[in-house]
Amino acid sequence: MKTMKLMGILMLTLLSLPLRAQCPLENNAFQGGEVLEYKLFFNWKFVWLNAGSATLRTESITHKGKPALRSHLITRTSKRLDKFFQMRDTLEAVYSPRLVPHYYRKGANEGGKYRLNVVEYSYPGGQTQVDLLYQNPYGDQTRDVLKQADCVYDMLSMMFRARNFDGRQFKKGDRLNFLMADGKNVEQQTVVYRGIKNFTTEDDKEITYRCMVFSFVEKQGKKEKEIITFYITDDQNHLPVRLDMFLRFGVAKAFLKTATGVRNPQTSILKQKK
Repeated sequence: MKTMKLMGILMLTLLSLPLRAQCPLENNAFQGGEVLEYKLFFNWKFVWLNAGSATLRTESITHKGKPALRSHLITRTSKRLDKFFQMRDTLEAVYSPRLVPHYYRKGANEGGKYRLNVVEYSYPGGQTQVDLLYQNPYGDQTRDVLKQADCVYDMLSMMFRARNFDGRQFKKGDRLNFLMADGKNVEQQTVVYRGIKNFTTEDDKEITYRCMVFSFVEKQGKKEKEIITFYITDDQNHLPVRLDMFLRFGVAKAFLKTATGVRNPQTSILKQKK
């Protein structure tokens, strides 16, 4: 299951302009102390199963003597789904208050196989240098060092950076490109803007959000395949509230359950059951 990758991509939506190495950006969307909790569901033979949970937590820290932010994304499958596919994944990212990446780590235990991806960033001569490490399920490690003239991000640092862009600058159908490192290499990714839609949760709270909708797509030969569609609140927080994930073996969905420590008023809420 590629749920961790998909969760990490959920906010890779708003990057479209040419970049320079480091690319500092003022952060007005979130703060240390924010915690987002999700419920995961999987469609198995036309039945939706409780697939588990995911928690995205951000804290203020000191990194190499300077103020920084650290985010963790932890995903766990439910006991019921563990019988078919067990997942215990943890992602960590450290970045500056102005959203310049410093460090990324993904430890993934999926289906009894453990993989490790690590990215360390430095910025010599105005370029982005990424030191990459990948460990396969057999414990074999590969290392590489790559340099780029443009900015490079990982799943988490890009996720939080993107929350500070204004999606209203885009038109329906616009295609957005960015560079992402995953411990193995650096690749260009593409997201398509789908427009503004309302989304209502199906739990007891029944909250209706005004959202910007995006699709992450991958090329498969001459065609493109939609990998995930995600809904981002149309306010200053840009909270990811829903993800529809199209996997090789079915469809998975993630819904925001609780959000605490949110920095700005949630003005995208149109209706809420009392």
